[in-house]
Amino acid sequence: MAIALYKVWLSFGYHARVYCKKLVIVHCNRSAGEPIMTKLSIIIPAYNEETRLGSTLTTIAAYLVSENVDAEVIVCDDGSKDGTVELVRRFAVDHPHFRVSEAPRNQGKGAAVRRGIHEATGDFLLFSDADLSAPIGEAKRLLYWLEEGYDVAIGSRAMPDASVTIEAKSKRKIIGRIFNFLVQRMIGLPLHDTQCGFKAFRRDVGKRLFDLQRLDGFSFDVEVLYLAAHQGFSVREVAVNWAHVEASRVNLINDSLKMFRDLLRIRSMHRHTPKPVKEPAGRQTAGQVY
Repeated sequence: MAIALYKVWLSFGYHARVYCKKLVIVHCNRSAGEPIMTKLSIIIPAYNEETRLGSTLTTIAAYLVSENVDAEVIVCDDGSKDGTVELVRRFAVDHPHFRVSEAPRNQGKGAAVRRGIHEATGDFLLFSDADLSAPIGEAKRLLYWLEEGYDVAIGSRAMPDASVTIEAKSKRKIIGRIFNFLVQRMIGLPLHDTQCGFKAFRRDVGKRLFDLQRLDGFSFDVEVLYLAAHQGFSVREVAVNWAHVEASRVNLINDSLKMFRDLLRIRSMHRHTPKPVKEPAGRQTAGQVY
């Protein structure tokens, strides 16, 4: 029985790797120059974030002013039971490009980000965790590559790069490496880090991927990147500065088990997902193909 299960595991991993060879991935560990800023939508999923969201919004507002960025900021509340919604509304009085998108009940981070992507109007769509573990200034690193023609740019905490600093607890690093190994083996994505909450998309690409995306929980990142492979989009992985912030909403044990279960579902969920009729607009084909 054990031998049979092992053979199934090997076969599953093989087919996942072969399938995802279609994904154009370029791992980037050099610092990017200044991007040409076009309209940007920043999406922040939030659940019971009243205590720390105020400083996050203030930091983002200051960044947008200092960099002269044309942007909208959408805080996607996920059915918070504290004063998160009221806090954003008060902040928006003096910052009209900030607004809150409300959900009637708690659905999950994936659902909150998906709603924000659908409501966004920017040319580039960026989602960031509410704690700004990746400082908002790191947006430049991602947006640079979207300007260069890539469809998706994702922050990475696992790429070697002397220009960035990663501050994370050992336990989280270990769990992250294990999960990434499972992603590579089961889904076939040749990425260092799928779970960093700092990702950017060209508008048409982001809306296409999140139209297809279904998972509501923390595994939505993997699903979106799997769909990027399925749809033939190009992905740039970029090292970013990152610092662990206490009061994380992730339960390392329970959420890890749920995410493993989701990994088993992703491929079967999208077995019949239609592919684009023609090559995605703006696709960058240069780089290493896996």
